[in-house]
Amino acid sequence: KKDIPVANFIVHEIHCRRNIEICCFCSESVPKSEMKNHIESEHMQVTCKCQMKIEKSLLKDHEASACPLRPAVCQYCDIQLAFNKLQDHEIYCGARTETCGGCGRNIMMKDLKDHPRVCG
Repeated sequence: KKDIPVANFIVHEIHCRRNIEICCFCSESVPKSEMKNHIESEHMQVTCKCQMKIEKSLLKDHEASACPLRPAVCQYCDIQLAFNKLQDHEIYCGARTETCGGCGRNIMMKDLKDHPRVCG
C-alpha cells in the first residue's frame, strides 16, 4: 500500500508476498509472524459487563461512551450510578425539594439553578 520505485518493485513484491499478510478483519498490512498476535489483541471478541460482544480493540471506547452500564453522575446529588439508571434517578432526585434561604419557599432540585433569578 505504498509507492515503490519501479526498479525495486519486483524485489519488494517478493518480500511482501513472503512476509506480509492483509488482515481479513481490518485490511491492514501485518507481518505474517505477528498476525496471530494482531488478531488476538485487536479483533478477538470479548464480552462487556453489559453482555455485549465486541472486538477487544473497541472495548475501551464502548465502556467510556456507549455501554449502558458505564458510570454516570447525577446532576443533582453527585451520586454515581449506571448510565441506564440515570434518567429514572434524575427524575426522582430532581423532584426533591430544598428550602430556599432567600424566600423560604420549597424549591425542586431541578429548579434550583434558575431560582435565584426569580427569588423574592
